[in-house]
Amino acid sequence: MVVDVDDTLCLTEAACFELENEVLARLGHGPMSRAVHVATWGRSLHEAMPLRSPGLDLTAYLPLHHAVLREYVAAGLVDVVPAENLRAIDELNAAGREVMLLTSRDEAEMEHLMAPGHALDGRIAAVYHAGNTRFGKPDPRAFDELLAATGLDPAECLYVGDSPTDAEAATGAGLRFVACMQSGLRRPADFAPHPVDAFIDAFPALAGTVALLEEAARGPLTTALDQRVPVAGQRGRRGVEPMV
Repeated sequence: MVVDVDDTLCLTEAACFELENEVLARLGHGPMSRAVHVATWGRSLHEAMPLRSPGLDLTAYLPLHHAVLREYVAAGLVDVVPAENLRAIDELNAAGREVMLLTSRDEAEMEHLMAPGHALDGRIAAVYHAGNTRFGKPDPRAFDELLAATGLDPAECLYVGDSPTDAEAATGAGLRFVACMQSGLRRPADFAPHPVDAFIDAFPALAGTVALLEEAARGPLTTALDQRVPVAGQRGRRGVEPMV
């Protein structure tokens, strides 16, 4: 099981919008609009910030961003993983599923989530980010290091994320994909170009949804991708309408 961080493991877009505008203000830049932030959500800071604030000097922005991120984390304003999401990870682990994270964030943005003693410590088998992968989403090669390190076949893996770029990367690499709609920023129609195995309203539904997918396929996740069958909430190549 491979999990995205932003607006999947925890809801962060609104908090990051405020955080990034705070950094821009400290640098003397005007604020970005929420529309621009949402339109570029899911990209790495290196790609997104020049679009969010044209002319921005990234060499000045990034160190300050990481410092302000630490302030926000300490104040409990961002990257708060809800208890129900932790319980969902525990369910997955108890069912014998290895849970990993894969995100477009860089290492400095992930340090606090990977720190010893964090609630995720002991629950997550590995973390893949922009610091230890050569390619970022939506490039399917974003999963290269994870697949090489685990020796898993892509069809044995499922990625859960919140954006069409997540779907593009995962399905392009041969993984199954579940779309988490909890942020309210996306609609099922946004994922239409990509095969989606299931939509979930919130992260805690993941464990049950995976069990339904396996039951529907009458086998493990190694079932061939072209043998996907409709399950509750699925809408993929077959155009099945969400049932939940």
